[in-house]
Amino acid sequence: MRILRTYFLKEFIGPLFIAFSVLTFVMILGNLIKITDLIINKGVDIVSVFKLFLFMMPALIKYTLPIAVLGGVLLSLGRLSNDNEIIAIRASGINLINLTLPLLIVSLILSLILVVFNDRVIPYAHYASRKTLIDIGIKNPAAVLEPGIFINSFEKYTLFIYQIEQNKLTNIRIYEPQGEGKPTRTIIAKRGEFVCLPEKTVKLKLIDGTSDESDPNNPANFYKVNFKNYFLTLNLSQERNRKEIEKKPKDMTIQELNANISILKKKGINPVPLITEIHEKIALAFSCFVFILLGIPMAIITKRREKSINFGIAFLIVGVYYLLLIGSEALSLQGYLNPEIAMWIPNIILGTSGAILLYKLCAY
Repeated sequence: MRILRTYFLKEFIGPLFIAFSVLTFVMILGNLIKITDLIINKGVDIVSVFKLFLFMMPALIKYTLPIAVLGGVLLSLGRLSNDNEIIAIRASGINLINLTLPLLIVSLILSLILVVFNDRVIPYAHYASRKTLIDIGIKNPAAVLEPGIFINSFEKYTLFIYQIEQNKLTNIRIYEPQGEGKPTRTIIAKRGEFVCLPEKTVKLKLIDGTSDESDPNNPANFYKVNFKNYFLTLNLSQERNRKEIEKKPKDMTIQELNANISILKKKGINPVPLITEIHEKIALAFSCFVFILLGIPMAIITKRREKSINFGIAFLIVGVYYLLLIGSEALSLQGYLNPEIAMWIPNIILGTSGAILLYKLCAY
């Protein structure tokens, strides 16, 4: 029995690492495109980009590890089942539960590790990545601005830029609200570029455009002024000027979330979003255990050793899981279900299905 358990465990560990490496590499590759764009097209320094890349990594592991566990068990037990090794073992009177127990224990250990990882490492990395992005924005504002959307990153002004290439801007519109009941001041320019200044201010050089200027006789009205060059000083929003950026729920540990929940309750504010975040962290971590509980009987039933088919089954299961998770989160945030129940629905459904299938396999 001990030899067979070790054999099952060794067969599982190899595909687990392969699946984890492949999935992580694929997700890194997707982020590398954005990272490369920051360096080549937007001129961000390599050190800042490397820091941003490192801080993105933990968030990938939160998703790739559970999927790799599922893929690993489907690949390993699928091969054993296809080679009729499972049938031979069961014919000798050995219960599958005893053989697959090490796999369940490993998945449980990985889930507990992921609980700590989701609670400590990922919030820190997420918060650090936000700070890094703000630092990049201070040094090179064009790097973090997106064309084709309204930008509210600067005090007093709202910007709309049609095209951004490195530090060069094309077709710029700047709006300065004057208050309720008063017309909004508008500045339009064909081209422009950012010039960084000390103390978290940015000078915007505008080229070939028109500007609304106050009428000295009637300050509530504007008249149009054409210009060749126009310099506008933009102050970063108050959030960016703070030494400590306010944390979002995804930046908080469970302890910090619980502290904020207590504060909100004292103020009579519903803390459902924070409670949802806590249970989402833990439920996602235990998806490792749920996936292997479902993956064991699925691998034995399907009897497939082809990697493409097993990965296809894995992604189908994962797709169902995350659709259930998104739906459960919506039910929780809208108040239809308690977060303590809602965020565990995917684990309960898939875990129960896996346990029933495994029980039936062992019963025959």
